[in-house]
Amino acid sequence: MKQNVAKQWNAGLYQAQCGFVYQYGEDVLSLLPTELAGKKVLDLGCGSGVLTHRLKGLGADVIGVDSSSRMLALASEQYPDLDVQCMDALDLDYHDEFDVVFSNAVFHWISNQDRLLANVAAALKPGGTLACEFGGVGCGASVHESLARAFGRRGLAYRMPFYFPSIGEYAPRLESHGLLVRYAVLFDRPTRMAGVCGLEDWIHMFVTQPFDGLDLSMAQDIIAEAADELRPVLYNGADWTIDYVRIRFKAEKQVFKTVRQPPVRTL
Repeated sequence: MKQNVAKQWNAGLYQAQCGFVYQYGEDVLSLLPTELAGKKVLDLGCGSGVLTHRLKGLGADVIGVDSSSRMLALASEQYPDLDVQCMDALDLDYHDEFDVVFSNAVFHWISNQDRLLANVAAALKPGGTLACEFGGVGCGASVHESLARAFGRRGLAYRMPFYFPSIGEYAPRLESHGLLVRYAVLFDRPTRMAGVCGLEDWIHMFVTQPFDGLDLSMAQDIIAEAADELRPVLYNGADWTIDYVRIRFKAEKQVFKTVRQPPVRTL
């Protein structure tokens, strides 16, 4: 979905190394209504379509949207019966149309959170459900901090490419858009990247924006420095483990906005 700059996903690397994205996303399905048959669902940031396919299998009338044409091509190849469309989260134009908006591993990519949530709220029917999971405060902190130090040694600023909020920060944001929080949790989820090049693969897949405009050899040196620094902490001799933190919300579009009562004056 939308970032500060356009990203061209490496669909092949995603398939080979990043299956954890949709595998862990299976848990987010537990936030959905028990009965999805006949419910209209928007899978926001559907990627390769694995979870969109699962939603359809649960009986939902599901539309998947994503801003990456490469990922949508992969989704259509794997699941030709899916309805998937190329669309940016900040350009959604639905109104009171969906019973559920489902999103896994997407919101932290998006720069304008208030526009995103306004679009989500508009897309939901009154009483509809938002079920989402994305990166929470501290996600991948050891990697981002190591990269920032490597950038700093070269006199460069490291531009954090993600938005990782806390519950206390994000719940009021949801409710300011009429999305009443029913469930929220922040949790550690160490995530394995296979092989000696696992960290490098993870950076090449997900942390591209800070390297925009850098000479290729400098970028390679920075990544190598980060790997050397983090190897004693994140590498077990066979695989890397990235220090993921996830935040998960279930929220409901309010049918009526709460009317604030004026304070009672006492004499």
